[in-house]
Amino acid sequence: MKKALLPLFLLASNVALADDAAVLKCRTLTDTAQRLACYDAMPVGAAPLAAVPAAPAPAAPATAATAATAATAATYTAPAAPAAPAVAALTAEQNFGFERAKKKDEPDFIDSSVVGDFNGWEGNTTIKLANGQVWRIVDGSTAVLPMQKNPAVRIKRGVFGVLYFQVVGQNNMARVRRVQ
Repeated sequence: MKKALLPLFLLASNVALADDAAVLKCRTLTDTAQRLACYDAMPVGAAPLAAVPAAPAPAAPATAATAATAATAATYTAPAAPAAPAVAALTAEQNFGFERAKKKDEPDFIDSSVVGDFNGWEGNTTIKLANGQVWRIVDGSTAVLPMQKNPAVRIKRGVFGVLYFQVVGQNNMARVRRVQ
């Protein structure tokens, strides 16, 4: 029972995206207008503080204590955004097959050839292509083909992003996942 609830609690803890320190700062404010302005000034998610419009000054005269807490709330800065993945620096063909959402400039298939002699596959076979990519058969299928040296192959994207490996001129196809 406890193991079943753990993912739920982890998911719920990620819902609150504001920084805990900023929430604690805002909770210490006694003036309701300043507390609301403090909460409004907190960035949610990865939005920078500069994108949030400044809150209007309260109508009541500010004391030295409330001015100091308002100044600390106004100087809060958002945490740095995570760096872009290194995969983005590669060309569209080099990115083909890595598990992530398909981008508009990514091809629907790639053509290459298997390095060396090739006579088919069975479940969990690893296949190295001439373009340097390494693929693994993941559907447990088996194909016995005539022995060929450096046969031309095509890896194409199917429905829902599933990738299929096929030797050109053969009807057999296998579901694959890119390893390298």
